[in-house]
Amino acid sequence: MDQSFKIEDVEIDGVPVVSASGEIDVATAPPLRDRLQALTSSGKSTVVVDLLGVTFLDSTALGVLVGALKRCREAGGDLPLVIAEPRILKVFEITGLTGVFPIFESVREAVGSVK
Repeated sequence: MDQSFKIEDVEIDGVPVVSASGEIDVATAPPLRDRLQALTSSGKSTVVVDLLGVTFLDSTALGVLVGALKRCREAGGDLPLVIAEPRILKVFEITGLTGVFPIFESVREAVGSVK
């Protein structure tokens, strides 16, 4: 399994998009948390998180995403997720988080959902 982890962020139509790839676990989640905190601290209330390249995520990763969602919603925004991999989506289904996060199959759909 690919253990490399990368984060990139871009802005599409004025919406910040953070793309993660590889495995997000206890060792790699802190940089994702830091990037999301930096964006929300700079006044971005909505951030799209692209998980299309993620091959694995654990409870630490879920905690980072839930924390970021809370900060976004407190600022009047949201944290749309982009997930297409059935195994990754299953983690969100099992934990009941599909009812908490807005989930989309493409970055374009997620960005388009931002009002």
